[in-house]
Amino acid sequence: MAVSNYTRSVPEIFVDAVNQFTVLVRKETQLARTEMSEKLTDLAVGLGLLVGGSVLLIPALVILLQAAVAALVDAKIAMVWATLIVGGATLVLGLVLLAVGIGKLKAARPVPTKTIEQLQRDAEVAKYELGKDHGTSNRAA
Repeated sequence: MAVSNYTRSVPEIFVDAVNQFTVLVRKETQLARTEMSEKLTDLAVGLGLLVGGSVLLIPALVILLQAAVAALVDAKIAMVWATLIVGGATLVLGLVLLAVGIGKLKAARPVPTKTIEQLQRDAEVAKYELGKDHGTSNRAA
């Protein structure tokens, strides 16, 4: 920012501050949009991979569970009990995985943290600059 040698009037300083604030808000809005777009893209890719992997794993899991039931039947456990054992263990494991997955999704909030931090820094600088300008205008008056 260039330093000027002339004394500006209060309306000129006010207009300049409003213009700078408008530019700042416009750029911060653009930054927030970019950051949200990046986070949403990452989230969409992650969900797509999760769905694709799930679709491929379901048939494999069914086959492995059938093999586990067959192994228990071969070990002289009745078919009903073998099916209940494998089904119950699968249910418990599925519920645990579901609970962990829900916890992870809740933790991944698409909030523009960088933009919020930048806005807080900008507000601190603006407060400092306003205080500094206010102090110099009192001395000049």
